[in-house]
Amino acid sequence: MGVTLRRGGIVAGSIVTGFMLIAAGCQSGDSVTRNVPDKSTQITESELRAYCPNVALREGTSAFSTFEKGGDGDPSKVIYQASLSQATRACTYEGGTMTIKAAVAGRIVPGPVGKAGTVSMPIRVAVVRGGDVLYSQLHQHQVSVTDTAAATQFVFTDPAINIPQPEQRDIMIYIGFDEGPPSR
Repeated sequence: MGVTLRRGGIVAGSIVTGFMLIAAGCQSGDSVTRNVPDKSTQITESELRAYCPNVALREGTSAFSTFEKGGDGDPSKVIYQASLSQATRACTYEGGTMTIKAAVAGRIVPGPVGKAGTVSMPIRVAVVRGGDVLYSQLHQHQVSVTDTAAATQFVFTDPAINIPQPEQRDIMIYIGFDEGPPSR
């Protein structure tokens, strides 16, 4: 902001400075109350040290393609290709049960015969301990594709995975595409 000082420049400068201080005060807010932590959201040391299993994309399940009928494997018949890239999880404990919220980010890229609409993707979440499957659920995640010239990003979440509270830290969570039937 440029200010040209003329006759009475001290008064004009004082007015401009005062205005800037008032404007800055209106935008800063009350820093004392804003920086006071909310006790209801504080994390305890035991929560920080609590075990939450690792999550990973199972090898060979991070990409999925859909083809026109009769065009399997033909790149010119791809309706869309989907991929998963990053997975995360959060865990809570209550009454001898661990509840896990697992999520994965992905994107859908329309192919040569792609069109706008809803895409249904088979995403499986599995929780395993060694060779034992503690949880396995196949979800049909729906994503709306509106732009056939660009990728559509999405996030899939399985919010309520419940397993018995583990005694050892030997559990793994896997997320990936799965065209198989749902497990019971």
